[in-house]
Amino acid sequence: MDLLLLLKAAIMGIVEGITEFLPISSTGHLILASELMNFWTKEKSDVFVIAIQMGAIAAVIYEYWARLWGAATGMVTGEEKGRRLGFGLILASIPIVLIGLSFGQTVKALLFNNIAIAIGLIIGGLIIIWIEKNPPQVRAKEVEDLTIKDAIWIGLIQVLSLIPGTSRSGATIIGAMFLGVSRKAATEFSFFLGIPVIVGAGLLDLYQSYDVFQGTQDWIVIAVGLIVSFVSALLLIRALVAYVAKRDFMIFAWYRIFSGLLILLFAFTGWKLW
Repeated sequence: MDLLLLLKAAIMGIVEGITEFLPISSTGHLILASELMNFWTKEKSDVFVIAIQMGAIAAVIYEYWARLWGAATGMVTGEEKGRRLGFGLILASIPIVLIGLSFGQTVKALLFNNIAIAIGLIIGGLIIIWIEKNPPQVRAKEVEDLTIKDAIWIGLIQVLSLIPGTSRSGATIIGAMFLGVSRKAATEFSFFLGIPVIVGAGLLDLYQSYDVFQGTQDWIVIAVGLIVSFVSALLLIRALVAYVAKRDFMIFAWYRIFSGLLILLFAFTGWKLW
């Protein structure tokens, strides 16, 4: 067993757990971390990056099980808020599923690179600054207050997250805030919306790339990444909800811009960290 490879997998899991629900692009950070650590072959690493996101989503299901169950049963019992949330999540997931199945592999081939990540980070950071400087009036304080129309619009905005560096959570949170959803509700809806999208993408990628992995060790590496991403994401979710209740996202905007510029600097100068 390659212990160094397992250590790198654990580090990747921590990066995923910390970045998945922050508006800073988890995929972008994972790609960069993979390159910096020379983690696995590119083919295996690309699948690993998608697969371990399911660990972070498992943390959402664990943390919000009661509310998610309420949404699921509400679609059957007709309880208003649960029904609206349940159908809203389904409708919001449709655009990215359709676009992802149609163009996901093309996007991965063309845009899974440092330049695309950097541009996505910078543009996303500027948008966050704009929305925080010009906040719309809040009309939906809790996630159950979102209308079906809100959910559909957020689902359409989520399609942008197929571009590495854009950030799924960033697109959905800022998009929801633009529609008049509170920062806390936008953050939680982004958590929930990731469940069908990320689980579906992860399982599909594993199925399509099953023959990439050879032997028990490869699957142990994936298991380590999943477990570590679950634990670190669970801690991050609790911290982020407490954070957004009192603060804005400006720190993440500046982080995105700084990171994007730094990536461009290294890309165009050929400098290396080591």
